[in-house]
Amino acid sequence: MSTLSDLIHAQGRSSEADVQWLHLLVGDWQLLADLAFADIVLWVPSANDSFVAVAHARPSSSATLFYRDFVGQAIKAEWRKQVTDAFETGEIIDSSAADWYEETPTRVRAVPVKRRLNPGSAEVTDTPIAVLTRHTNLSETRTPSRQELTFNECANDLFNMIAEGDFPDLSAGTGPRRGAPRASDGLLRLDVDGTTTFASPNALSAFNRMGFGEELEGESLAEVTSSLLTGRLSVDESLPLVVTGRAPWRTDVEARGVTVSLRAIPIRARGERMGAIVLCRDVTELRHQERELITKDATIREIHHRVKNNLQTVASLLRIQARRSHSDEARESLNQAQRRVAAIAVVHDTLSEGLSQSVDFDAVFDRVLLLIAEVASTHNTKVHPKSSGSFGVLPSEYATPLALALTELVTNAVEHGLAGREGEVSIDTRRSVDELEVRVRDNGTGMPEGKVGSGLGTQIVRTLIQGELGGTIDWHTLMGQGTEVTINVPFRWLRKR
Repeated sequence: MSTLSDLIHAQGRSSEADVQWLHLLVGDWQLLADLAFADIVLWVPSANDSFVAVAHARPSSSATLFYRDFVGQAIKAEWRKQVTDAFETGEIIDSSAADWYEETPTRVRAVPVKRRLNPGSAEVTDTPIAVLTRHTNLSETRTPSRQELTFNECANDLFNMIAEGDFPDLSAGTGPRRGAPRASDGLLRLDVDGTTTFASPNALSAFNRMGFGEELEGESLAEVTSSLLTGRLSVDESLPLVVTGRAPWRTDVEARGVTVSLRAIPIRARGERMGAIVLCRDVTELRHQERELITKDATIREIHHRVKNNLQTVASLLRIQARRSHSDEARESLNQAQRRVAAIAVVHDTLSEGLSQSVDFDAVFDRVLLLIAEVASTHNTKVHPKSSGSFGVLPSEYATPLALALTELVTNAVEHGLAGREGEVSIDTRRSVDELEVRVRDNGTGMPEGKVGSGLGTQIVRTLIQGELGGTIDWHTLMGQGTEVTINVPFRWLRKR
């Protein structure tokens, strides 16, 4: 399925600003369908003077008319003239008679979509950038409830705002939070003074749970909210603007251990504010889960930090022990162990700094490369490290074994390939969707072709790459001089595990 941007760009008649505006509109797609009790389809002009559907929302408040999605399809002949008229005139066009769809009577409304040029200006595009159609099922013949009438009134207000370029609102806050209220969760209708003219049963229940025992209708929502927050030392600064319906923002109200999320949508007509819709939802359990996740994240970061400190302590002890050792062989073994522990500590240090259990491995490997200077100084070697490509972000399951394996390979290149001479160690990284390839190359003395070292370092690398990561490793001598080690690690293997 193509994305909204792909579908719009494919028609070749919309600017990037138009695409961004339609993205904002589709962000409230489900809200419009639920308030209208109807299917909502978004049409953009196509190259052949027709229209193509790029978005379709079905109502959760009533049965859908269309069981098959229209997205990507050209407009049907019976709707084309109505949509074309709305697009060319910039006016809302209602069908003059019932429109039949698969033996079901429907009413179609075509709403032109205009884009506001910038947040601080009343100017809108000269012509619509798209057309929205509302398809209402007329077969359900019953007297609508007061809630249904209010929902439809709210939908009509929003459709009028869409036609005037007032919705979506560019001043609305960004960064959606979990628990965004829906129409069915609770809806309040406010007049221009902030007085509640309608409160759905779910909205009233939410405020009842916070301690308000009266009827909301006829009450100032700001005063009701203030009475619930009496004695609170800190209150969200955006709360007054939300509960009066003056700003299109979202906030939370917490009282008596209950948290209710509020979202205000100011209603405007010809640029003048006429009131507001306030959506509300009890998000107590969601916020509790979020707090638990934050606590767990902080605990995990603290554990990584302590592990890093402990590993650095172990590395320091190994370094001290190496300095006190009288045997060259024992000293070298302790130094190698110290470097291995330090490489693991680098990964835990990086993990302790972020919320996710993934690391920017390029930053980790830059710190691992610093070990080259230490190794070179003990072997009277001058090394010029070079690196190319990017590892990118890797999960911790990759980071620790890969950091340790690369430490061993770089150390071996300095100790054995370049011992006592000046040379170069290069690391070339290539990452694709399926695998990570790393080549570690030196221009040292090389080794006999077909013979691979049997020391502890080689065994560690084999265990980590082949056993831990399910990858492959290959040693071979370059033409002329030097050794190249190639590592291939499949990403698919870790996902399967």
